[in-house]
Amino acid sequence: MSDKDLEARHLETLDRDLGRFANLESAAAYVSRPLVAPGIAFVFIILAGLAAALLLGQSGEALIVVTAAVFGAYMALNIGANDVANNMGPAVGANALSMGGAIAIAAVFESAGALIAGGDVVSTVAKGIVAPEALDTPIAFIWAMMAALLASALWVNLATWIGAPVSTTHAVVGGVMGAGIAAAGFGAVNWGQMGAIAASWVISPVLGGIVATGFLWFIKSRIIYRDDKIAAARTWVPVLVGIMAGTFAAYLVMKGLKQLIDVSMGTALLLGVVIGLGCWVLMIPVTRRQSEGLENRNKSVKVLFGIPLVVSAALLSFAHGANDVANAVGPLAAIVQTVQTGSIDGEVAIPLWVMLIGAFGISVGLCLFGPKLIRMVGSQITKLNPMRAYCVALSAAITVIVASWLGLPVSSTHIAVGAIFGVGFFREWDAERRLKQSRMTIPETEQLTPDERRRRKLVRRMHVLTIAAAWVVTVPASAILSAILFLILQQIPT
Repeated sequence: MSDKDLEARHLETLDRDLGRFANLESAAAYVSRPLVAPGIAFVFIILAGLAAALLLGQSGEALIVVTAAVFGAYMALNIGANDVANNMGPAVGANALSMGGAIAIAAVFESAGALIAGGDVVSTVAKGIVAPEALDTPIAFIWAMMAALLASALWVNLATWIGAPVSTTHAVVGGVMGAGIAAAGFGAVNWGQMGAIAASWVISPVLGGIVATGFLWFIKSRIIYRDDKIAAARTWVPVLVGIMAGTFAAYLVMKGLKQLIDVSMGTALLLGVVIGLGCWVLMIPVTRRQSEGLENRNKSVKVLFGIPLVVSAALLSFAHGANDVANAVGPLAAIVQTVQTGSIDGEVAIPLWVMLIGAFGISVGLCLFGPKLIRMVGSQITKLNPMRAYCVALSAAITVIVASWLGLPVSSTHIAVGAIFGVGFFREWDAERRLKQSRMTIPETEQLTPDERRRRKLVRRMHVLTIAAAWVVTVPASAILSAILFLILQQIPT
């Protein structure tokens, strides 16, 4: 065999070996990819614990706070993974935002809302579910808050894994209730408040669905079904954007900025009216310029709703960060103050380092695990476009304002998802109505069969059942888990 043949065989063997190494590297990368996000989350949780340890030094009490900080960071990650989908899902599903753009906007505005307008004080027993006197010793209170925090985080984590958007507030409430029952019996629970929370399972999605359906019907009747869609859009899009601007102004003052600006409901609504009228006037020439040269079809009209939809998603994220950060850091802050003062009275201030854990935890959880629920909310329940997503976003703000005015307990998660259900079911009804009208002109042989019409349902029933079941189970599941954890924690010697 010549030297040339030997060299060729050697190169062929080398190519095969390099190919094996490449396949091995690809396999290793494929296996390790799912572990990257949990690994980063684990590092964040450890850093939160280390930060608490550095701030508090070494003592038996510090170990309790460090453990609580770890649980609080874990809960914040889960809030970011689950709750934020309600704000960004519609915009992503409507293709008004890319997934990367949605995550970037949400991370910035969630953190800003938490740090700028997050609650300065939070009741030591969430939502008045358990009477403070029922937890008669500081250590019992600490274990109860610890159990509630971990139980709610575990439940939200499970819900995210199965693809069900749930209310983190309800998870925390269930956790507090379960720990309270384990500590002092069923008599310690405020069952009237629990009844109101149970009622919100129905009130929230129904109100959200009704409001979103009403706006979608208005858009279809006043713009989509008109002969000259562009002329109709020039008239009504500024009005709709003005309504959105005014609503979100009132919503942010009432919910997102309530710790910075203490205003009454009437003042907030008046401010919303003024800002809404101003935006309506400003949008008239803007809409006219945007609509120049557009074709007279539905796709052209959708373009005019893109920017308002992005702005609404950002504002919803700001308000969410301001409100729901307390679900992660409220129990943690209560534990910190109880450890430092030995008192379980009244209200507790949230230290800055505790708020930072909540704010950054929500953003990190969103970036690592948020896309799954964002896709679920945005596209897997029903197909959204900018107009339908606009109705969902506006419904979320209007329903919270109306519920606050009426004194009804509602969940922003349930409202947003209920609005998506409402939009989807309205589309089904409207499609069926138009189909019946068209039967008069279509030969019977060309009409759709009942089986084909059922196949073309616009809302995926499987997701409806999964999400509804998760909503109903959230409070009792968190309560049971919390009670078990409380009984385990009580066995720890102090």
